[in-house]
Amino acid sequence: MPYNERLADRLREYLSKIPNIEVEEKKMFRGLAFLVNDKMCVNVSGDNLMCRFDPELDDLMKEKLGYQSVKMAGRYMKGYAYINEDGYRSIDDFKFWVDLALDFNPRAKSSKKTKSKK
Repeated sequence: MPYNERLADRLREYLSKIPNIEVEEKKMFRGLAFLVNDKMCVNVSGDNLMCRFDPELDDLMKEKLGYQSVKMAGRYMKGYAYINEDGYRSIDDFKFWVDLALDFNPRAKSSKKTKSKK
């Protein structure tokens, strides 16, 4: 399923207004990932947002409108959620999820591979 271009544009516009961050777009997770300062932060996957947030908040976030658990390789991933359109339709809800991911980004572990010395 292709990703929602309108949602990607909405995310691009929002992120472009945030000072002091470097944003890179990369196709992954069957969609388009937005890496912030070299770390996966938010994705557009089909019509969903996929957000990365503090895993300690997982139980609390499950109560939010539009939340769907992320399952990869047969297991649920704490600190990751798909948010369907009901959960991000309003600007306040959209900002909530994107800001939640941005707030966690400085503490998130980078999965960027480092080159080993030979």
